Amino acid sequence: MTTVRWMAIPVVSVMTLAIVTALTVGMRAQAPAPDPAMTRVERAELIDLLHKTEKEFLDAVESVSDAQWTFKAGADRWSIGEVAEHIVLAEAGLFTTATRSLAAPADDKWMATVGKTDLLKRALPNRTTKVDAPQEIRPRGDLTRAQVMARFKEQRARTLAFAQETEAALKAHTSPNPFFGAINAYQLLLYIPLHNLRHDHQIAEVKTAPDYPR
Repeated sequence: MTTVRWMAIPVVSVMTLAIVTALTVGMRAQAPAPDPAMTRVERAELIDLLHKTEKEFLDAVESVSDAQWTFKAGADRWSIGEVAEHIVLAEAGLFTTATRSLAAPADDKWMATVGKTDLLKRALPNRTTKVDAPQEIRPRGDLTRAQVMARFKEQRARTLAFAQETEAALKAHTSPNPFFGAINAYQLLLYIPLHNLRHDHQIAEVKTAPDYPR
């Protein structure tokens, strides 16, 4: 007669597996949803960038002469004054878009925008990639030098105050961007100093032209 031998199931191993599985499922179920508000680190970085790019910009332009302010290295190049006007127009547009988006319902797909923050940090200051500014923020020469400077300082103070005080769920509100697709309100605020940095580099380039007034 053939004796059938049954394999003993290691009860301890099965129980251990069941406990681990239950704990894993429980942890997943209890994992908190991502916070759509700025973190402390994000807020600190944004404020620091706003301060740094403001100082860099003012240091670069406040001492230039009127001849240097209007100098163009070529017919298709912007003067320092035009770059400054563009920075002012862009900050106004970005801030308005960010704050207005908060009045709309939260975007249920906002988490898809979160990964674009690092892309913005890499791409915006990089002037090796040239782009054409949207028509609405291209310099038109409508503002005097004094008006450009006054508006820059006023707008930057407003942006800083908002960044310091807001507790809004910024990341849950998105808006379309012509270069990056949908981005969230936190990223729109971060866009302001990163864009400022890009054009601070452009101002430095204008000053290296061989015929730049000395």
